[in-house]
Amino acid sequence: MPVRNGTAVMEFILLGLSTDPKIQVILFLIFMLAYMIILIGNTIFIILIVTNTSLHTPMYFYLSNLSLLDLCYATSALPRMLRDLMSVKKTISYAECATQMYMSLSLGETECILLAIMAYDRYVAICYPLHYTTIMSKMVCVRIAASTWLCGFLLSISHVALTLNVDLCGNNVINHFVCEVPEILSLSCENIIFVEFIIFVVGVVILLTPVTFIAVSYIKIILSIIKIASSGGRRKAFSTCGSHMIVVTIFYGSAMAAYMKPRSSSVPGTNKVIAIFYGIVPPMLNPVIYSLRNNDVKVTFWKFRNSLFVSNKRGKIFIDVK
Repeated sequence: MPVRNGTAVMEFILLGLSTDPKIQVILFLIFMLAYMIILIGNTIFIILIVTNTSLHTPMYFYLSNLSLLDLCYATSALPRMLRDLMSVKKTISYAECATQMYMSLSLGETECILLAIMAYDRYVAICYPLHYTTIMSKMVCVRIAASTWLCGFLLSISHVALTLNVDLCGNNVINHFVCEVPEILSLSCENIIFVEFIIFVVGVVILLTPVTFIAVSYIKIILSIIKIASSGGRRKAFSTCGSHMIVVTIFYGSAMAAYMKPRSSSVPGTNKVIAIFYGIVPPMLNPVIYSLRNNDVKVTFWKFRNSLFVSNKRGKIFIDVK
């Protein structure tokens, strides 16, 4: 809470998506539904992977990590957003804002790295199938996943520390529904070119490095897929990689639009729409995208559903007999 030329900021006011009470009610219903879809979809996806031994492979291990990330990511912002939509006073304390900013940024950066790791996993599986189980052993996958989470939470410290160190001169009205780095920097009353430059450089490392890694991996994957003689094998490989590319395009495209453009070029209100595309849409769509394009998951889901139905039926019969 630095104070140099102005007043210390003790709390922030989040303007949210709309100030119209009627529109706020509609938005509340829409985003409550979205949050429920995220919670139910990702939880079921994790349960399917954990409970079915046929899905205990590196690819599904990383997918379960992605679902867990999506659950945490959405929960870091959506509950607060829903509360504000139904509240008159939309204030958030300085400490809560800083915590929310750190958590969402850490989880977002973790997802950036994880998506790159998933591309590498597909590269090894398609280009080196005979060595896949050796290269991506269980212990290696666990270490990679743990390192990914650790890196995400460590890398975001620089972003948040630099952001919280700028002088706001008492400005505390945020034109957003969540505390984010670009919005806090927009409140600054001092020259922060150096801070913006550092954050831009960190953004290049965190966003462009994984994107480049993913692009190189997929170029090699495509070259290998072309050599596959079986049309069924090619179709399966393209289907698996296609799901990942849809997620990568949505997430990275919107994240770059938010964090890698100069503050002077920002149009008021656009960052709120962009934030929905990388903070809410991917967590909601990821289980659907990976399920619909993956036969193994679909088969597991129907087996799981049928087993629940049979258990229910047996329970009812038992109750009737008693």
